[in-house]
Amino acid sequence: MNLTDKQILEIAENLESGMRVYYNLKTGEIKSIINFDTWVGGDEELWKEELNEINEHSDDYLEFEGFSSNQSFQIMVDFAESINEPHLMNKLFKALDRPKPFQNFKWEIDNSVEYRQMWFDFKRIRFIERVKEQIEMYNLRLDE
Repeated sequence: MNLTDKQILEIAENLESGMRVYYNLKTGEIKSIINFDTWVGGDEELWKEELNEINEHSDDYLEFEGFSSNQSFQIMVDFAESINEPHLMNKLFKALDRPKPFQNFKWEIDNSVEYRQMWFDFKRIRFIERVKEQIEMYNLRLDE
């Protein structure tokens, strides 16, 4: 089964938005469902059909995994290190060094119009790389 760039991007985007992403080895279909571990109050009834399909045919599916909190924190550090503007770099590192680093980092990025899109692009690239690493780990093929 080959994964296209479009499928890789779809998987990466869904992981980035906090979904659980499954790939059907037989059909190549991608199923994304809400991550009930992180989305408190999510309605399982809305996802019942997908959950049943995945559970009943679990051998047919691979689950792609997003980043842990530590890995996500490291991505923010890496981005801060890549910034060429010393003032913003300093603000980002201070944000990461305080309590609630994710919230503080987001606030600094959201208030930096020039670097906001750069952050989104940087993070997206990391998610795509993560998906490709898992494809390699699972010995799947890329459609090149």
